[in-house]
Amino acid sequence: MKISIVVTQEEHFKFAQEICDTIESSALLRGTGIAKRTPEYIQKKMSNGDAMIALADGKFAGFCYIESWQHGKFVAHSGLIVHPDYRSLGLAKKIKSKVFDYSLKRFPDAKIFGITTGLAVMKINSELGYKPVPFSELTTDPSFWAGCKTCTNYQILQSKENKMCLCTGMLYDPKEKQKTPPRHPFNEAVLSRLKKIKQALFLNKLLSFIFLFKI
Repeated sequence: MKISIVVTQEEHFKFAQEICDTIESSALLRGTGIAKRTPEYIQKKMSNGDAMIALADGKFAGFCYIESWQHGKFVAHSGLIVHPDYRSLGLAKKIKSKVFDYSLKRFPDAKIFGITTGLAVMKINSELGYKPVPFSELTTDPSFWAGCKTCTNYQILQSKENKMCLCTGMLYDPKEKQKTPPRHPFNEAVLSRLKKIKQALFLNKLLSFIFLFKI
Protein backbone atom coordinates (compact mmCIF):
# COMPACT_ATOMS: atom_id res chain seq x y z
CA MET A 1 0.00 0.00 0.00
CA LYS A 2 1.41 3.36 -1.06
CA ILE A 3 0.54 6.38 1.07
CA SER A 4 1.44 9.87 -0.15
CA ILE A 5 1.55 12.99 2.05
CA VAL A 6 0.99 16.21 0.11
CA VAL A 7 0.19 19.89 0.63
CA THR A 8 -3.56 20.33 0.27
CA GLN A 9 -5.38 21.98 -2.63
CA GLU A 10 -9.00 22.62 -3.56
CA GLU A 11 -9.25 19.11 -4.99
CA HIS A 12 -9.12 17.85 -1.39
CA PHE A 13 -12.22 19.80 -0.26
CA LYS A 14 -14.28 16.61 -0.61
CA PHE A 15 -12.49 15.14 2.42
CA ALA A 16 -13.25 18.05 4.80
CA GLN A 17 -16.37 16.56 6.40
CA GLU A 18 -14.73 13.15 6.84
CA ILE A 19 -11.72 14.80 8.46
CA CYS A 20 -13.92 16.69 10.95
CA ASP A 21 -15.92 13.54 11.78
CA THR A 22 -12.75 11.48 12.29
CA ILE A 23 -11.21 14.10 14.60
CA GLU A 24 -14.36 14.29 16.72
CA SER A 25 -14.96 10.53 16.95
CA SER A 26 -11.32 9.95 17.90
CA ALA A 27 -11.59 12.47 20.75
CA LEU A 28 -14.78 10.81 22.01
CA LEU A 29 -13.11 7.40 22.04
CA ARG A 30 -10.14 8.77 24.01
CA GLY A 31 -12.44 10.63 26.38
CA THR A 32 -10.52 13.87 25.84
CA GLY A 33 -11.57 17.41 25.05
CA ILE A 34 -10.94 18.88 21.61
CA ALA A 35 -11.47 22.16 19.82
CA LYS A 36 -13.97 21.42 17.05
CA ARG A 37 -13.50 22.70 13.52
CA THR A 38 -16.04 23.02 10.72
CA PRO A 39 -15.62 21.62 7.19
CA GLU A 40 -15.59 25.22 5.94
CA TYR A 41 -12.65 26.05 8.21
CA ILE A 42 -10.76 22.95 7.06
CA GLN A 43 -11.43 23.86 3.42
CA LYS A 44 -10.06 27.36 4.01
CA LYS A 45 -6.84 25.84 5.35
CA MET A 46 -6.69 23.54 2.37
CA SER A 47 -7.11 26.30 -0.20
CA ASN A 48 -4.41 28.43 1.50
CA GLY A 49 -1.91 25.57 1.42
CA ASP A 50 -1.88 25.54 5.23
CA ALA A 51 -2.45 21.81 5.56
CA MET A 52 -1.14 18.40 4.55
CA ILE A 53 -3.17 15.32 3.77
CA ALA A 54 -2.19 11.67 3.58
CA LEU A 55 -3.84 9.69 0.79
CA ALA A 56 -3.91 5.93 0.29
CA ASP A 57 -5.05 5.01 -3.21
CA GLY A 58 -7.09 8.21 -3.34
CA LYS A 59 -8.70 7.67 0.07
CA PHE A 60 -8.29 9.93 3.12
CA ALA A 61 -5.70 8.43 5.47
CA GLY A 62 -4.51 11.34 7.63
CA PHE A 63 -4.42 15.09 8.03
CA CYS A 64 -2.88 18.05 9.86
CA TYR A 65 -3.05 21.83 9.39
CA ILE A 66 -1.04 24.92 10.30
CA GLU A 67 -2.11 28.08 12.11
CA SER A 68 0.02 31.20 12.64
CA TRP A 69 -0.38 33.68 15.48
CA GLN A 70 0.94 37.12 16.44
CA HIS A 71 1.99 37.99 12.88
CA GLY A 72 3.88 34.73 12.38
CA LYS A 73 5.73 34.84 15.70
CA PHE A 74 4.10 31.55 16.70
CA VAL A 75 2.94 28.58 14.62
CA ALA A 76 0.76 25.70 15.78
CA HIS A 77 -0.07 22.35 14.19
CA SER A 78 -3.66 21.31 14.77
CA GLY A 79 -6.10 18.61 13.81
CA LEU A 80 -3.49 15.85 13.53
CA ILE A 81 -5.51 12.75 12.78
CA VAL A 82 -5.11 9.34 11.17
CA HIS A 83 -8.08 7.43 9.79
CA PRO A 84 -8.79 4.24 11.83
CA ASP A 85 -8.05 2.06 8.78
CA TYR A 86 -4.46 3.33 8.63
CA ARG A 87 -3.41 3.43 12.25
CA SER A 88 -0.47 1.48 13.75
CA LEU A 89 1.58 2.25 10.62
CA GLY A 90 3.54 5.17 12.06
CA LEU A 91 1.56 7.52 9.82
CA ALA A 92 0.89 10.17 12.48
CA LYS A 93 4.63 10.65 12.99
CA LYS A 94 5.23 10.88 9.23
CA ILE A 95 2.50 13.51 8.81
CA LYS A 96 3.68 15.51 11.80
CA SER A 97 7.30 15.42 10.58
CA LYS A 98 6.26 16.60 7.12
CA VAL A 99 4.16 19.45 8.54
CA PHE A 100 7.00 20.37 10.91
CA ASP A 101 9.54 20.67 8.06
CA TYR A 102 7.01 22.53 5.93
CA SER A 103 6.40 25.01 8.77
CA LEU A 104 10.13 25.66 9.22
CA LYS A 105 10.36 26.61 5.54
CA ARG A 106 7.29 28.84 5.55
CA PHE A 107 7.90 30.41 8.98
CA PRO A 108 11.66 30.06 9.63
CA ASP A 109 11.68 32.43 12.63
CA ALA A 110 8.47 31.25 14.28
CA LYS A 111 8.25 29.28 17.51
CA ILE A 112 6.27 26.11 16.88
CA PHE A 113 3.96 25.05 19.69
CA GLY A 114 1.04 22.85 20.56
CA ILE A 115 -1.23 21.88 23.42
CA THR A 116 -2.41 18.31 23.75
CA THR A 117 -3.65 15.64 26.15
CA GLY A 118 -2.44 12.82 23.90
CA LEU A 119 0.69 10.95 24.97
CA ALA A 120 1.31 9.78 21.39
CA VAL A 121 1.41 13.40 20.16
CA MET A 122 3.66 14.39 23.07
CA LYS A 123 6.07 11.63 22.10
CA ILE A 124 6.18 12.73 18.47
CA ASN A 125 6.69 16.37 19.49
CA SER A 126 9.49 15.44 21.85
CA GLU A 127 11.29 13.49 19.13
CA LEU A 128 11.10 16.57 16.89
CA GLY A 129 12.75 18.72 19.56
CA TYR A 130 9.78 20.27 21.38
CA LYS A 131 9.97 20.76 25.13
CA PRO A 132 7.15 20.92 27.71
CA VAL A 133 6.52 24.53 28.76
CA PRO A 134 3.99 26.49 30.82
CA PHE A 135 1.21 28.18 28.86
CA SER A 136 2.85 31.55 29.60
CA GLU A 137 5.51 30.71 26.96
CA LEU A 138 2.88 30.15 24.27
CA THR A 139 1.02 32.70 22.18
CA THR A 140 -1.06 35.32 23.99
CA ASP A 141 -3.27 35.82 20.94
CA PRO A 142 -6.87 35.63 22.25
CA SER A 143 -7.99 34.13 18.91
CA PHE A 144 -5.97 31.00 19.63
CA TRP A 145 -7.50 30.47 23.08
CA ALA A 146 -10.96 31.27 21.74
CA GLY A 147 -10.54 28.18 19.57
CA CYS A 148 -10.74 26.10 22.75
CA LYS A 149 -14.35 27.17 23.45
CA THR A 150 -15.77 23.96 21.98
CA CYS A 151 -13.47 21.82 24.13
CA THR A 152 -15.11 20.10 27.11
CA ASN A 153 -12.33 21.44 29.34
CA TYR A 154 -12.77 25.11 28.37
CA GLN A 155 -14.21 26.08 31.76
CA ILE A 156 -11.05 24.79 33.41
CA LEU A 157 -8.91 26.89 31.06
CA GLN A 158 -11.03 29.97 31.80
CA SER A 159 -10.83 29.46 35.54
CA LYS A 160 -7.03 29.44 35.22
CA GLU A 161 -6.97 32.57 33.02
CA ASN A 162 -5.49 30.59 30.09
CA LYS A 163 -2.47 29.68 32.24
CA MET A 164 -3.21 25.99 32.80
CA CYS A 165 -5.52 23.18 31.68
CA LEU A 166 -5.52 19.40 31.26
CA CYS A 167 -3.50 19.89 28.08
CA THR A 168 0.30 20.02 28.18
CA GLY A 169 1.98 22.89 26.34
CA MET A 170 4.98 22.03 24.15
CA LEU A 171 7.28 24.40 22.27
CA TYR A 172 10.01 24.25 19.62
CA ASP A 173 12.19 27.37 19.40
CA PRO A 174 14.28 27.44 16.20
CA LYS A 175 16.70 29.87 17.85
CA GLU A 176 17.75 27.24 20.37
CA LYS A 177 20.61 25.08 19.17
CA GLN A 178 19.17 21.62 18.59
CA LYS A 179 21.03 18.43 19.35
CA THR A 180 20.64 14.85 18.16
CA PRO A 181 19.04 13.07 19.93
CA PRO A 182 16.59 15.81 21.02
CA ARG A 183 17.48 17.81 24.09
CA HIS A 184 14.22 16.87 25.74
CA PRO A 185 13.73 13.08 25.41
CA PHE A 186 10.17 11.90 25.89
CA ASN A 187 9.38 10.20 29.18
CA GLU A 188 5.91 8.70 28.84
CA ALA A 189 5.71 7.66 32.49
CA VAL A 190 6.51 11.16 33.75
CA LEU A 191 4.04 12.90 31.44
CA SER A 192 1.37 10.32 32.22
CA ARG A 193 1.80 11.01 35.94
CA LEU A 194 1.70 14.76 35.27
CA LYS A 195 -1.59 14.35 33.41
CA LYS A 196 -3.12 12.34 36.29
CA ILE A 197 -1.93 14.90 38.85
CA LYS A 198 -3.53 17.72 36.85
CA GLN A 199 -6.80 15.84 36.63
CA ALA A 200 -6.79 15.07 40.37
CA LEU A 201 -6.08 18.69 41.29
CA PHE A 202 -8.88 20.03 39.12
CA LEU A 203 -11.30 17.37 40.41
CA ASN A 204 -10.52 18.21 44.05
CA LYS A 205 -11.08 21.92 43.41
CA LEU A 206 -14.34 21.19 41.62
CA LEU A 207 -15.61 19.02 44.50
CA SER A 208 -14.62 21.71 47.02
CA PHE A 209 -16.54 24.30 45.02
CA ILE A 210 -19.64 22.07 44.87
CA PHE A 211 -19.43 21.40 48.62
CA LEU A 212 -19.19 25.11 49.46
CA PHE A 213 -21.99 25.95 47.07
CA LYS A 214 -24.32 23.47 48.76
CA ILE A 215 -23.50 24.92 52.16
